[in-house]
Amino acid sequence: MVTMMEPLTAANTTPAPAPSAGMALPWLPEARTLVVAGRGELFFRHHRHPDPNAPTVLLLHGWTASADLQFFAAYPALAERCSFIGIDHRGHGRGMRPSVPFTLEDCADDAAALVRALGVERVIPVGYSMGGPISLLLTRAHPDLVQAIIVQATALTFAESGLDRLRWRTIRLVGPLLRSWAYPRSVRAVLRRLLGDDHDFREYSGWIAGEINRNEALAIVQAGKALSLYDARPWAANLGKPAGSLITTKDHLVKPRHQRALARALGATVEEIDADHLAALVNPTAYIAATLRLLDAVTA
Repeated sequence: MVTMMEPLTAANTTPAPAPSAGMALPWLPEARTLVVAGRGELFFRHHRHPDPNAPTVLLLHGWTASADLQFFAAYPALAERCSFIGIDHRGHGRGMRPSVPFTLEDCADDAAALVRALGVERVIPVGYSMGGPISLLLTRAHPDLVQAIIVQATALTFAESGLDRLRWRTIRLVGPLLRSWAYPRSVRAVLRRLLGDDHDFREYSGWIAGEINRNEALAIVQAGKALSLYDARPWAANLGKPAGSLITTKDHLVKPRHQRALARALGATVEEIDADHLAALVNPTAYIAATLRLLDAVTA
């Protein structure tokens, strides 16, 4: 049951450091909050295309990101082609801060509740990294809401080998790092290295750093644990929806062969880009073009 929906104001969103004078901001669609009884307050972006027959894309971001951080580069191009909804998952960005531990299933149900509350009949989930499992779980639990699926830089499971499982056991170390005084400074240093002096998004580095610092440390650790336990291999091939897959061929976080295994399971149309895991930020031109081609493929 929906109990409240209103435009985003200082009174109904998680506070964050105010942008400094002169800080450049990218174009961001309307922000809103929605309180759903039994779930909590959801933060989301919503763009409505003037054509009522245009598809609606549901943007599901990755671990430690937010809808804005993951997809802001694609917002303008998507706005020309479709309606879209971008939700911040639990503990990420401006997402809800519930008292219960983070689960991917809860994130999928949050997204479904939002779609239903907005009166949208069907959506095309676009799941990047952690958003991939959430999109598949959404499709599995709420197939009536899903028109097609697009997965990006993600996999059927993130702990296939013993080495993978060993790496995930160190995830608890992320919490102290996120709470440390040095973390904001390290974020800025990493952004300077990634974006360089000539990158189109260098001017947004201050805004990007501020958005990264919104995350809740405990939820991020719990989300990492949830990813380590996720395994869609027994059921992904049975979802029965048109699918597209964007594969980042230089990905050091989610190996390309694992991404291709997911694409095969879904019977997906595949687009490959020569990029690492942060393709949406570092290689936006290639990322946007591939995303639009996949959108065309699954709606053809």
